[in-house]
Amino acid sequence: MELNPVDAAEPETRPSRLNAAVAIAVALLSTVMGVCKVKDDNIVQAMQQAQADKIDHWAFYQARNLREEVAKAALAQLRLQAAAANASQKADYDTALAQYQALADEQHQKKAELQKQAEADQQTYDTLNYRDDQFDLADASIAIAIALLAVASLTQFWWLFGVAMVPSAFGTLMGMAGLAGWKIHPQLLASLLS
Repeated sequence: MELNPVDAAEPETRPSRLNAAVAIAVALLSTVMGVCKVKDDNIVQAMQQAQADKIDHWAFYQARNLREEVAKAALAQLRLQAAAANASQKADYDTALAQYQALADEQHQKKAELQKQAEADQQTYDTLNYRDDQFDLADASIAIAIALLAVASLTQFWWLFGVAMVPSAFGTLMGMAGLAGWKIHPQLLASLLS
């Protein structure tokens, strides 16, 4: 059997327009994803700091609460003792009562300040988490888009390239929202991925 030289020739290899479009899309999406990842990592660090601050402030709150309760218990005990004390000891009891009352009042005030700080830390965390969710949605969408683009390149289906542009656009939008601080947050998707 003889080989026909025309049949044996390699088919003309012309670069596919789809492959070029996929390559450009992947390069652009990877760039968006990289920039978003840097910002997301910084936000996660800030979230960790806010969480640590909140825990510290609540721990200090509990310490202040204990100090306040100890001072109140000492006040109650001193009041009972002062009631049974003779007139010569009354001045000493009044001084001790004033000191413990001042201590209890001070701890109560500092406890209230710590509660406000801990609640502010929680608010900071929630605000940062909102933006972290945006970057998470961007990462997931762009990863799905890149996978679809790879399959489109292998199968040479333009329609699949079009399908890949949907998560590409959504991921880019969420990344830009996270970078710019826009109030775009699909709660259902965010809670689904949480």
